[in-house]
Amino acid sequence: MGFSRFEPTMTLPSTLSDHNDLMERIARDLVDSYDEEFELEIEDRSLEELESGRSADKAARQAYFKELFRLQGELVKLQDWVQHSRQKVVILFEGRDAAGKGGVIKRITQRLNPRVARVAALPAPNDRERTQWYFQRYVAHLPAAGEIVLFDRSWYNRAGVERVMGFCTDDEYEEFFRTVPDFERMLVRSGIKLIKYWFSITDEEQHMRFLGRIHDPLKQWKLSPMDLESRRRWEEYTKAKETMLERTHIPEAPWWVVQAVDKKKARLNCIAHLLGQLPYHEVPHPPIDLPARVRNADYLRQPVPESMYVPEVY
Repeated sequence: MGFSRFEPTMTLPSTLSDHNDLMERIARDLVDSYDEEFELEIEDRSLEELESGRSADKAARQAYFKELFRLQGELVKLQDWVQHSRQKVVILFEGRDAAGKGGVIKRITQRLNPRVARVAALPAPNDRERTQWYFQRYVAHLPAAGEIVLFDRSWYNRAGVERVMGFCTDDEYEEFFRTVPDFERMLVRSGIKLIKYWFSITDEEQHMRFLGRIHDPLKQWKLSPMDLESRRRWEEYTKAKETMLERTHIPEAPWWVVQAVDKKKARLNCIAHLLGQLPYHEVPHPPIDLPARVRNADYLRQPVPESMYVPEVY
């Protein structure tokens, strides 16, 4: 095997020109990292719409990105504070199908450390879990000190989908409402900060979002038979939601309703409100000094076979 290919190595800049080139490369890498948000944006609108939008639309989009990046910077500070002060934070996201819960969760966690901020999105309970105490499988996902857990749907499934679809009995439904306030008070007494969001959309908006998923091959996986049935039972879900909010809105863990017809505004409003719910502050960090790489004269980089490289088709 010969040395047909090498990986680039980073050397310290020796001149002002080299320094400027290095800073330009770093700046390009930062821009590339922000392109991730642009990729997420394509979930909401087609690439053609994004490129051919009116100047007013482009200005609004720029304002949205600017504010989103600012809020995400604050979320990083919040994360550092949670880790430093060993807080325990639980955030519940509830709402109708296609209400935008997943979108805001993505924007919250997008720039955070997954070891500190993690998402719990539990599937339907299996046969064994159905015989357990109802809250048992959720307890396993609660945070330890220095962690944030975001529940993409939660124990409130019993008050919503299980009630409407007949997956629980009337007695189980009533027992849930008797138990959940005490359960949440117990979490709060244990030191967990519990924040609950309901994402609210109109009948017409859900209809449009479902149609968008039906006609987009990249989004069709988001539509399950249960989602389609929930569309038919809109009024039953409304009644279930009203009962849930009325019976579980407690001082220790109140509900917060996010107006979510406009996805971008909903994301910004939710994140801004979340930041206001916790008394975080910027945690000072010592300056980071990148150490020089140790170089040994007898080190010889071993060649990699050409056949192991991924073909560069782009």
